[in-house]
Amino acid sequence: MDLATLKALRPTEYSEAADGYRSTSDMASAAKDRIDNQIAVALRNQLKGKAATAAGKQLGELSQNFHYVQVQCGLVSTALEAFSYETEAAKRKLDTALENAKAANLTVNSDGSVTYPPGGKKGEDGKTPDGGTVGGLTDSTASAVGRQAANFDPNPHHRLAQDCADLIATALKEATEADEKWAPKLRALTADDDLTVSSGDWVDVKEDTTGVLKGADDYLESFREPPKQGTPEENSKWWHGLSEEQQAAYISVHPEAIGWMDGLPATVRDESNRTVLAEARGAAQTRLDSWVAQEPKPAYVEREIINAQTGERWTAKVPTDEWREWEKKRKELEKPLNGMKAIQSRFDTYVNESTRPYLLGFDDRNNGRAIVAVGNPDTADNVVTYVPGTGSKLSSIDGDISRAEVLQDQASATDPAHSTASIMWLGYDAPQGLLSDATDPKYADDAREPLSSFLTGIDTVHGGAVNSTVLGHSYGTLVAGETLRDHPDLPVDNAILVGSPGVGADHAKDLNIGADHVFAATAQNDLVNLAPPPAGTLAPLNPKAYMRLFDDHSIMYGNDPTSDEFGGRTFQVADGGLPGSDGLMPAHSQYWEGDSLNHMARIVTGGTP
Repeated sequence: MDLATLKALRPTEYSEAADGYRSTSDMASAAKDRIDNQIAVALRNQLKGKAATAAGKQLGELSQNFHYVQVQCGLVSTALEAFSYETEAAKRKLDTALENAKAANLTVNSDGSVTYPPGGKKGEDGKTPDGGTVGGLTDSTASAVGRQAANFDPNPHHRLAQDCADLIATALKEATEADEKWAPKLRALTADDDLTVSSGDWVDVKEDTTGVLKGADDYLESFREPPKQGTPEENSKWWHGLSEEQQAAYISVHPEAIGWMDGLPATVRDESNRTVLAEARGAAQTRLDSWVAQEPKPAYVEREIINAQTGERWTAKVPTDEWREWEKKRKELEKPLNGMKAIQSRFDTYVNESTRPYLLGFDDRNNGRAIVAVGNPDTADNVVTYVPGTGSKLSSIDGDISRAEVLQDQASATDPAHSTASIMWLGYDAPQGLLSDATDPKYADDAREPLSSFLTGIDTVHGGAVNSTVLGHSYGTLVAGETLRDHPDLPVDNAILVGSPGVGADHAKDLNIGADHVFAATAQNDLVNLAPPPAGTLAPLNPKAYMRLFDDHSIMYGNDPTSDEFGGRTFQVADGGLPGSDGLMPAHSQYWEGDSLNHMARIVTGGTP
């Protein structure tokens, strides 16, 4: 960028353009919300049949289009604001240099050099020191040498001219760098000329976000940065201290961080995480499609089969070894997609505002994490946070979300005068092996702080006016128990512990919410009843552990919460299916049925079972 261009540049014009893109992003967001939360909901409530299904699909595609416009225009807006910010800083330096030069009667040349007139005390020869022309220096070493040379010149205009030239050169350098950085990034923010938002389009959005983020550091740092590892209260204060423009900028380039930030409104977290979900789903679908295209041919070969007993022979088609390996990987690539589709299906099928889903956390890395609320926890009178246990992961999240849904539905029927939000909190890496990982408390240890922060965040947004219940199942009871045990001031009113191998405490009073607010139940046919007591250095499931017998009611992680020694309150549940009648542990999964569900709903709504 040359001097004439920078002099003529008006950075505010780019900021004004950013306002236009941000306005477009907001309009697209509003249109998307109207489609999702009004039109599509009304359609599902009033119409049925093939035509309604087809119309619903078209509305979903239109919503996707608006979502894509919202995200891309948000990125363009942030990029333009960052460019405006950086060039404005350069322009201020240039303006300062030009003003200083004018005040000192210096001449700024078209190439940015500065000419200074003769001046200073006359020398022994009676002559006034000559004037001259200096060029700007931006290298720190060269600039220091130039200033030193100017200081030795008896003409005082030399030093003034050098300072002005250096400032002009710095301004031009910074403006050029901003232009060279942002021009390709803005050119990259283009969309296909069609109305189909494909998986590849969302992959591009992720790449665009990364590109804009790498360039926008200076702009984002120009206003208040988020607190590092902030408490929910600190996060809330930071967020509400930002302008709408600044909030939009953070959502556009930091959706992952904003989506997990406890203490922020559910609508903000949901908006951020919906973008993260769309990007992750697009990437996962692209990977799967690419792998499917590589299916080996032929997939099957004819082989002769021989019955070893009868000697009978026949020919059958069997998969090739190569195809078997391909199919194994295809299924692995499909698993996380199943979880993402299960989450998205909630947004595509809910029928009233009380059951509107909110995505309060999402991460597809490793086994995956997700936090899904049924109903708005920011406005609900009652909030129950369900912590699932062993085996929970993104690929099988559908069942855990369903549990949150049925409890929300039953709680709403139990107490129709008050609203209830039911949250499925898989905000930790759950153990995956029943006889391996689940015997290690490290997963619960790592989950204590995240769960505590989340529960505090609910209270922070509410301002302390919510009836909060934490519901732990299986290993999730250990997560809930340790969290309550180690955070005496946690804003939780009740705890429900079902199918528990122990909660990390020997007595209900150790959970810090009052023993009469701790409720536990374990079905008679639940195999968790066989969880052994600790056995010193022996592995918890070592058969020798049973030599201690069960006379002290201790199990794997403390006293059995359904025992008298634990000191809490119990409620009745059905015996559940016998082991093997419907899988290995059917009773372990039947707490969201019948009387058990009714009892939990009464607790969640402030009553007793």
